[in-house]
Amino acid sequence: MGNPLRQNGGMDFFKRIGLDPFVVLIFVVIGAAYLDPELGIDRDGFSLGELANWGVAVIFFFYGLRLDRADLRNGLVNMKLHILVQVSTFVLFPLVLLAVMWGFGAGRAEGSAHYLWIGAFFLATLPSTVSSSVVMVSMARGNMPAAIFNASISSLLGVFITPLWMTCVLDKVDGAHGLGEVVFKLIMQVIVPVCAGLLLNPKFGEFSRAHKRQLRLFDQGVILLIIYTSFCDSFHKKMFEGFPLATLGLVFAAMIALFFLVYGIIFAVCKWLKFSRPDTITALFCGSKKSLVHGSVMSKVLFDNPAVVGVVLLPTMVYHAMQLIIASVIARRMGELADK
Repeated sequence: MGNPLRQNGGMDFFKRIGLDPFVVLIFVVIGAAYLDPELGIDRDGFSLGELANWGVAVIFFFYGLRLDRADLRNGLVNMKLHILVQVSTFVLFPLVLLAVMWGFGAGRAEGSAHYLWIGAFFLATLPSTVSSSVVMVSMARGNMPAAIFNASISSLLGVFITPLWMTCVLDKVDGAHGLGEVVFKLIMQVIVPVCAGLLLNPKFGEFSRAHKRQLRLFDQGVILLIIYTSFCDSFHKKMFEGFPLATLGLVFAAMIALFFLVYGIIFAVCKWLKFSRPDTITALFCGSKKSLVHGSVMSKVLFDNPAVVGVVLLPTMVYHAMQLIIASVIARRMGELADK
């Protein structure tokens, strides 16, 4: 039979065994940052971190270019579904984390543990994913127009809501920016490029949708670059020194528990509101997901110290990996049941 890695390539092999290649690459770039952190640290003149900042603006420009206005208009119906998804994303998640932080005495944590708690709360305040949420809803045979609408609106709302929530903890972070500065930077880095893309959508929208696979690879490349440079700074400044392996295991377990807790609450609310099966699927997958793209962008805007960013981003990266693996398994099963 031969080696499957040679026959289909390493990335195809990971897909066959149920692993997202992008998740694998996240751990690869973290390993590369650990082996040679000097390459990715910020320095005067040109740096990889500055390149990543420009890449972020390009990501959101093409995001606006791909947005289909007709899909957004079609998704405006069913306000109960939209409210549930957005409340789950921006209210339920942060309140759950605040309760957990209070219960575990997070305010007394120091060093890397302190920044991990900040990172967990940061994850909870982020908007939902766009592409993966829509893909999962499609796989599970959910309400696609509503999924596109909610994922898109969540991304735009997050520019304002995430910084507002983060004011609860930013005073506990060295080098954190103020709310006004954060919102201004996010408007310039996210909203302005999205609006520029929307304005050019009638002329170039079809071109961008035809090349969405290449653009998705570009998006992932920029995210990997942000993760790489952040961890280079963290390793260079020894932010993970004395960081026990058991703590990493706890982060993984906590992120899995968080996903299933929110997923279960959303499912119960859908049953109570007597949602249809397609609407329930959309609520489950759009309301329980968090965006690594926005997390990467906002972490660089919120926190001035690149070394802090690596630690703060860790819960988001773990949650991203877990949500892709768990949600894809659930979505495939739902799709199989719908096709029977």
